[in-house]
Amino acid sequence: MIPHDSIFPQETAADKPEEACGVFGVYAPGQDVAKLTYFGIYALQHRGQESAGIATMTADTMHHYKDMGLVSQVFKPEILEELGGNWAIGHTRYSTTGSSRRVNAQPATVDTRLGGLALAHNGNLVNVLALKEHLTKKKWDIQSTTDSEMIALAMANEVNEGQDWQTALITSLKMCEGAFSLTIATPTGIVAARDSNGIRPLVIGMWPEHPGHYAFASETCALDIIGAEYLRDVLPGELVWATADGLASTIWAEATSPKLCIFEMIYFARPDSWMNAESLYSYRLRIGRQLAKEAPQDADIVIGVPDSGIPAAIGFSQASGIMYMEGLIKNRYVGRTFIQPTQEMRESGIRMKLNPLKDVLAGKRVIVVDDSIVRGTTSRKLVKAIRDAGATEVHMRISSPPVTHPCFYGIDTDTQDQLIAATKTVAEIAEQIGVDSLAYLSEAGMLETTTQSIDRFCSACFNGKYPVPVPESMQRSKLMLEKLAAAT
Repeated sequence: MIPHDSIFPQETAADKPEEACGVFGVYAPGQDVAKLTYFGIYALQHRGQESAGIATMTADTMHHYKDMGLVSQVFKPEILEELGGNWAIGHTRYSTTGSSRRVNAQPATVDTRLGGLALAHNGNLVNVLALKEHLTKKKWDIQSTTDSEMIALAMANEVNEGQDWQTALITSLKMCEGAFSLTIATPTGIVAARDSNGIRPLVIGMWPEHPGHYAFASETCALDIIGAEYLRDVLPGELVWATADGLASTIWAEATSPKLCIFEMIYFARPDSWMNAESLYSYRLRIGRQLAKEAPQDADIVIGVPDSGIPAAIGFSQASGIMYMEGLIKNRYVGRTFIQPTQEMRESGIRMKLNPLKDVLAGKRVIVVDDSIVRGTTSRKLVKAIRDAGATEVHMRISSPPVTHPCFYGIDTDTQDQLIAATKTVAEIAEQIGVDSLAYLSEAGMLETTTQSIDRFCSACFNGKYPVPVPESMQRSKLMLEKLAAAT
């Protein structure tokens, strides 16, 4: 799902891991499926703010619209009215590149001998070069630089070679290696599918008052907004089809050990989304409490870095007995701006996203809780701003282990030599970002507080143990980008 056509420049790269996208699908003949999909991807906006798209279908027609920008910017009432349809899928996307193109927006669409196909993808394939070579030999014209389009074309190719929809989809899924949660629209209904490890989340919802109507989404918060009730997760290696005949399930892959990305629980998913029978807010409180037990510190106040660090900060406060305060105020209207501050503005200390509360911080020994450190650049600026506001001590606590390895399954992380924890000790990081002390949550503490079996999660970015083997050519993401750019 992450575009492979360029590299986000180091000087502007985000200091957080970034999720690639959110996917949504709804089968609800008679309802306004375009509007339902709009609200579904609106709830998933945190998973991607670069582009958004919706594809709607009936048995005979397919309509789609996608563009760069936030969901509310891309879709106007008249566009949703024109989309119509009896079932639909939607997508909201994040990219690492500032020069991204509209052609990379999703859903990916293609015509086949059996009608239209539209596909939305969350994740990333590790065998994308092999799949590209296969499609090139089959004379397919690849328009974008995303693996998502290649999945759609692979499915279309199998249909055009004579297979029915279900056989074609399963055949194509077996060609794909890596992470993928998919919603797919066909002339017969909506398909939802996950890779055999279930690395990216995907859930099923329903309306008791509308039997036979179903929704699929990356997170339960997208079900809540449209009034659907959570039914269950799509299982790893499962393909679920919603049609006029109801909901049908097929296990397309051999059984493997589930490996949900642990960063979904720590950071990516909204705190009001449910995983493992509880809200993620509850899990984040617990890791904050665990962090306080593992890395206690005498201080006057605990603050969290908005928004993702706040639940863990509250948990840290609860376990330590140190007062929680809001010390940083976030401008929630910033988003992704195309008007960049001048160098003079940057040097004068322009703060677009976070501003410290001086009367809260002045004269205080402060514990700052955040969810992760990738490069350390943002942390260093944040610490300086807190000290400038008058804090006498700044102690940072991170509610996840050190990020030491890149992700190849749909998260924007740097090459290993650019990850600060891969090249520096904790003491060296503390010195670089300017804190009086620094401590991370242990991997054991992170996993054990899930209340699930610890082997049910992918934590490769912390330990390098990749559940899906990563080809040597992908071991450095820059090399992958260069190869794909050259091949396009």
